[in-house]
Amino acid sequence: MPKGIHLDPHCEAIMREYRDNLPWFEESSKKVYQLLKETMDKAGLLTAALEYRVKAEDSLAGKLELKGGKYHSLKDITDIIGLRVITFYIDDVDKVASAVERVFEVDWENSVDKRKALEIDSFGYLSLHYVCRIPDSEYKMEIQMRTVLQHAWANMNHDTGYKSGVEVPPRYLRNLSRLAGMLELVDDEFSRIRTELTNYRRQVRSLVESGNLDDVPLDGDTFRSFMEMNAFEPLNQRIASVNQAEIHEVSLMPYLELFKGIGCKTLGDISNLIKDYSEGAFQIATFQIGLTDLDIVSSSIGPQNICIAYLLKQGSGKAGIRFMFDTLNGKSESNDMIAELIMNQSKDLPFMHQ
Repeated sequence: MPKGIHLDPHCEAIMREYRDNLPWFEESSKKVYQLLKETMDKAGLLTAALEYRVKAEDSLAGKLELKGGKYHSLKDITDIIGLRVITFYIDDVDKVASAVERVFEVDWENSVDKRKALEIDSFGYLSLHYVCRIPDSEYKMEIQMRTVLQHAWANMNHDTGYKSGVEVPPRYLRNLSRLAGMLELVDDEFSRIRTELTNYRRQVRSLVESGNLDDVPLDGDTFRSFMEMNAFEPLNQRIASVNQAEIHEVSLMPYLELFKGIGCKTLGDISNLIKDYSEGAFQIATFQIGLTDLDIVSSSIGPQNICIAYLLKQGSGKAGIRFMFDTLNGKSESNDMIAELIMNQSKDLPFMHQ
């Protein structure tokens, strides 16, 4: 028995039941943790943390010393096993709860939705607490669901003694209450921004699919949607056919900054580059690989040579080509030699004189 704790015979019997079943609780905690983790993964729910523990002996003894009379047996204690799911966004708490309900039997009478609290200083305690039955047993466990900010707030309050029975001077309570309100607003704002970004991406995808590319500003999300259209595929296939080569797919996201750097502001601008400079890009690529036995080409061969053709036709010269390779690969003296070589190779190609 932990030092300084005195229990009556009834509570001593509960403690013996706990000790006798401790190995089973420890094994069960691992199983329910794994089941909960798999459930989160299948539901596509990203969590900041997923924690579990078995109630320590001194913690249980202290609980029984305070209110052991309300428990008939260990089966009445709802948090012998405890799990905590910490989400990034406040609206994910309900999604986690829904997933929990699908795999565990929830004791609704003992479960508590502390988010319904109205006090401004209760932010860190707005967790959703489900009491569930441990599978294949009559024992219970508690699953807490809260956000990262709520979790940080609760831990901070625990460290300062707030909400623990220690009296805190009014001026500190006022500041804590103000901070609680601010954090609650931040939690709500994070969720609102995520929702708006999700809606924006849906709108962008719809615009891209409709073909209204001039109305779509060029950014990371819109460029990624544009890549899903395989806009460079016809040119890549045409180039690859010169040597009957295979196309090795690579990410074209590095070209986002390059397209911005040469003045593209919308997806329509990139679409126009493809239309206006694909022939020049084909001529450059054919000159480069036509006399080789190269049988694999990168999917970046199309956009790279479109940019080269554009820069050459615009009179950007060697400096423009070097800028392109510096942007794509990082600054290097070798980029200067590559730019010089491309200038020499391309100067007599037909597209340069059209």
